[in-house]
Amino acid sequence: MRMSRYFLPVLKETPREAQIVSHRLMLQAGLIKQASAGIYSWLPMGYKILKRIEQIVHEEQAKAGHLAMLMPTIQSADLWRESGRYDAYGDEMLRIKDRGGREMLFTPTAEELVTDIFRSHVSSYKDLPLTLYQIQWKFRDETRPRFGVMRGREFLMKDGYNFDLTQEDALHAYNRHLVSYLRTYERMGLQAIPMRADSGPIGGDDTHEFLVLAETGKSEVFYDSEITDLTFGDRQIDFDDKAACAAVLEEFTSRYARTDETHDEALFAQVPEERRRTARGIEVGQIFYFGTKYSDAMGATVQGPDGKPVAVHMGSHGIGVSRLLGAIIEASHDDKGIIWPEGVTPFHAGIVNLRQGDAATDAACEDLYDSLRAAGLDPLYDDRDERAGAKFGTMDMIGLPWRITVGPRGLKDGVVELTSRRTGESQELSPGDAVAKLIAIYADL
Repeated sequence: MRMSRYFLPVLKETPREAQIVSHRLMLQAGLIKQASAGIYSWLPMGYKILKRIEQIVHEEQAKAGHLAMLMPTIQSADLWRESGRYDAYGDEMLRIKDRGGREMLFTPTAEELVTDIFRSHVSSYKDLPLTLYQIQWKFRDETRPRFGVMRGREFLMKDGYNFDLTQEDALHAYNRHLVSYLRTYERMGLQAIPMRADSGPIGGDDTHEFLVLAETGKSEVFYDSEITDLTFGDRQIDFDDKAACAAVLEEFTSRYARTDETHDEALFAQVPEERRRTARGIEVGQIFYFGTKYSDAMGATVQGPDGKPVAVHMGSHGIGVSRLLGAIIEASHDDKGIIWPEGVTPFHAGIVNLRQGDAATDAACEDLYDSLRAAGLDPLYDDRDERAGAKFGTMDMIGLPWRITVGPRGLKDGVVELTSRRTGESQELSPGDAVAKLIAIYADL
């Protein structure tokens, strides 16, 4: 993509309505525009990052053996009355009627709908285990929508639902999701800590939230500092291996880590004092096991090995896809703008032409642009007739991880400048070596 042909409405002023860093930078960098309170239009660059995050989620769900589908955003109130949640959910649910007077709702979550799909098509234990998931827009009518995508009313969410014959199998699904979520967040450059949490309106006894530590987090969290030293890394795991998945759960949840809703001061006091930490956290995902809560209420049974009907054990598992953009920015920025991790960056590198209109400089930039694209990378070429300072300012604001600067002086010596956005360090390399280095960096992702 060339900047002269791109729609990137960067703002010079700080938006007055932005109260936190991620909201301010998403508006300034031209990623989103508010349509109404808590509802945003996703502009081309913001939408591109959203799709990159979606792709990572899809890839990790596929590795875990989960099946993607898509359910509607509008649901019938009748299903929610079956489960008993229609009246219990509260004012966050947007209730509507269609022209026939039928009561409908804009989905905040989809346990009822997916259970109805399951009970309509699955009748034997031989079809289990089964996990279905979607990435779909949700709506919750927040009393005070604020902080941009961090607490909006409309949001994009991955929600998955497992169906299993026994509690043991369902708890393996819980562990499997925890492993896949750890892998997902690390690919995005985030450390998301699983913390014992409250189940809220979804219900269930077992639940962990995944929280990214940040000063602007909604939740107060209490944890053993040892947990921040843990990484999943590039280890390989067999998702069908119950012992292996359980071992990962034990590794990442055995140390104290809880949100304020489930905090236990007596247990926390058992953590060595030098390792006790309190902070704020941003929730970016949650996993639940709730047994037969929905299957009992809605008649979701299968024929067991003995021929008798068995209510399936279920869990649900969510990732806040749109919220993740805000969380990544909260965790990765400086006073110049966003710093995207390589895994989710909208463009792999920016090319800055310091002398637009100079034949040699233009040709070198075109060659770099073509070479990166031929290698499967996606560069953003700033070919505008702007001063260098404005081009650098834009690149810093939008946060691409790498920048290649091309100017007449360097080209006389056969070099361009490759700069890391995160560290600010620059190297003078031949154009070919700069391309080769970027290929190597992204090959490891």
